[in-house]
Amino acid sequence: MKKWISMIVFAALLLMLAACSDDSKASDDGESGASGGKVELDFWVFGSAGYDVLAEEYMEEHPDVKININEGEMADIHNNLFTSISAGSGAPDITMIEVSEIAKFMQANDQFYNLNDYGAKDVQDNYLDWKWQQAQSVDGDFQLGLPTDIGPTTMFYRTDVMEEAGLPTDPEELAAQINDWDAYHEAAKQVKEKTGKPITDSPELMFSALRDQAPEQYFNEENELIIETSPYVKEAYDYTTQLIEEGLVGQNSLWTPEWGSAMADGSYATLIGAPAWMIANVKGNAPDAGGNWSLTTIPEGAGNWGGSFLAIPKESDHPQEAYDFIEWLLSPENQLKSFHNNGLFPSTPAVYEDEEFLATSDEYFSDAPTAKIFAEAAQSVQPIHMGVNYSIVQDELILALTNVAVEGADPQKEWDAAVKRIKDQLARQ
Repeated sequence: MKKWISMIVFAALLLMLAACSDDSKASDDGESGASGGKVELDFWVFGSAGYDVLAEEYMEEHPDVKININEGEMADIHNNLFTSISAGSGAPDITMIEVSEIAKFMQANDQFYNLNDYGAKDVQDNYLDWKWQQAQSVDGDFQLGLPTDIGPTTMFYRTDVMEEAGLPTDPEELAAQINDWDAYHEAAKQVKEKTGKPITDSPELMFSALRDQAPEQYFNEENELIIETSPYVKEAYDYTTQLIEEGLVGQNSLWTPEWGSAMADGSYATLIGAPAWMIANVKGNAPDAGGNWSLTTIPEGAGNWGGSFLAIPKESDHPQEAYDFIEWLLSPENQLKSFHNNGLFPSTPAVYEDEEFLATSDEYFSDAPTAKIFAEAAQSVQPIHMGVNYSIVQDELILALTNVAVEGADPQKEWDAAVKRIKDQLARQ
């Protein structure tokens, strides 16, 4: 009898210990995954996406889900994400990844859930093909993220400068006259002659506008450097340096106070290669210049600058719930809400047929049909491979262009020096 009592007591003790262990686990999960019966999803966001408003709407419809949004600077989010997945701890349930960083994280796709396993292929047709492909493996079997916004490029311009130069101020008329890069060059000469101003103030924007239209840029699909064998990047560089040497391009670097002040001063004619999200930058830097700005299509088609994806790191204990939320968040209906709320340009072409969307104009930009112009640009973008070391090449070529613009350096010598620096850095990767 004593033996049986001892066994019963021992069994009860084991059950108590197991219960304590479960309580402890539930408590731990309460901090990282479940609280009060709710699934908690930590969501890392950068920029002014406005996803907090939509997350509140989702939580009202799904009371069993709690979404914790952590907003930060884009570089910090990417650095923290890379550190977390490398260490195997600290990553969120959902994270934003900007398009220029997507290739780097694709190399670590074993640290992310394949969204095809949760239904991504069922919604693929909702998105622009070129945007979807940016976060897809070459064979199409792995989908790292669902598309958020995009940055189709256009040409912002100062109506007052164009009028002074004797050029059209109506978007359609200006697009018809400046319909290719030769015509843009001629317009640049006319602006300079009539107003004394450059046609654009940033060597980087001028170069990027042409480069982003190319079918290939810095690397091929095998991540091999191709700027010496593929003609497009060098052609963009040569065109830009020619206009610089003719005094048709200014010297301002992006994101500097001088660059922002020039938007307000009307000291140049076009903000070339400007994406949809640039509208906020112009308004912020030149709040009193409304009516002096407009926009139209860029010569010879459009490229894309910016945009992001939402991905689910492998550390998440709730991949299905995380996927259900991002599929809802990035649906055509909610991308339309993000456009109206925060100016995020949709990657879902069904939105481009919405009458309210197409009717969107902007008084600041002389009542130009902004949504229609960006939608047409978005549908002309071609997919390109950016490569994991994209920023290395970009930074060195912009340095070369800056040296030509500011110091009067020889363009070919700067190109050759930049290529050498690029190769030296890539050799150390």
